[in-house]
Amino acid sequence: MEKIIKEALELRKNGKLKDSNKMLVELYQKKPEDAYLNYQIAWSYDILEKEIEAIPFYEKAIQIGLRKSDLQEAYLGLGSTYRALGEYNKSYDVYQRAINRFPDNAALQAFYSMTLFNLNKHEQAMKILLNLLVSTSKDPEIKTFEKSILFYADKLNQRFS
Repeated sequence: MEKIIKEALELRKNGKLKDSNKMLVELYQKKPEDAYLNYQIAWSYDILEKEIEAIPFYEKAIQIGLRKSDLQEAYLGLGSTYRALGEYNKSYDVYQRAINRFPDNAALQAFYSMTLFNLNKHEQAMKILLNLLVSTSKDPEIKTFEKSILFYADKLNQRFS
């Protein structure tokens, strides 16, 4: 099974997305309870822009259980897929679970902020992004103004006189 998945991922890497997807879906008939296979099928549908087909595979992979790095990416993919489909509340719920489990994952937080934006929670989205900017940037100008950026991150609508 690992060999077939590896071949399918190589096809994906080489741009043969439909062939890769077909190979993974065929393997699913033999191993429907394999979390990693479900995750790869979800990802495969996602890159084919078949988001609706990806959702049950992401959900099943998460439910069965994946190793930490794959689980984080599955949460990110599922939340992003829901957001892309306009299912903002579902996306929000996925990112809430993911960030509670992986609070230090900057990519999850960035994608979560996009969902917050779509839910008109602009201040919360900006606060997350500004904190990410400060914590991940090596830009000397950002570092110079780090304290100010962090001070204003949760005071964007506050006026000072």
